[in-house]
Amino acid sequence: MATKRVPAAKPRVQPAAELVATSEPLHQVVCDRVRDKRKSRGWTLEQLASLSGVSRSMLSQIERGAANPTLGVAFRIAQAFGLSLGDLVDTPRPGPRIDLIRADDRSFLFRDDPLVRIRTLSPLHLEKDVEFYELTLRPGGVLTSSPHFEGTREFLTIEEGHVRVASAGESVELRKGDSCHYPADVPHEIANLGDGDSVAFLVDIYGRGTR
Repeated sequence: MATKRVPAAKPRVQPAAELVATSEPLHQVVCDRVRDKRKSRGWTLEQLASLSGVSRSMLSQIERGAANPTLGVAFRIAQAFGLSLGDLVDTPRPGPRIDLIRADDRSFLFRDDPLVRIRTLSPLHLEKDVEFYELTLRPGGVLTSSPHFEGTREFLTIEEGHVRVASAGESVELRKGDSCHYPADVPHEIANLGDGDSVAFLVDIYGRGTR
């Protein structure tokens, strides 16, 4: 009895982007990026599966780091996000490790008037628990501050001049090389007592859980 011959299945034509080493696994960072981009859009795994044509179970494995997507799979996921393949898989280059603030960078001037000049020495773009300033008080200059967050303390070191610090009903006088720290969650004040400029370095340290 003759055996019926079954025609061979036609090979699936892959998009050009999928033809590039589709068996090559990608770095774990891509798995994290897929999860982050999906959550930032508020999509469920089912929604991303529908948009990308990649199964929900595969997407779940990718996001958990249990499977690395091939370039072909990554290409379909990138399309679902409206990204190029490069945008999804390229590992971002690390930024500089040293943040530089030049002396003449006026963007870091917090205040500059005839009596008080405050220059920020800590990065402006970071949420932080510590802030660092260079404070210049000209003759007669006074920096009066309202209470900061609960638990905040200030640390002051005098580089030049003669100042008085008042906080919580107490006051002290400081000269070049002197330092003090005091509560800053109450009204406080730094006043120049000298005939010339007083220059100091001021650090605010915020209480934990108060910001």
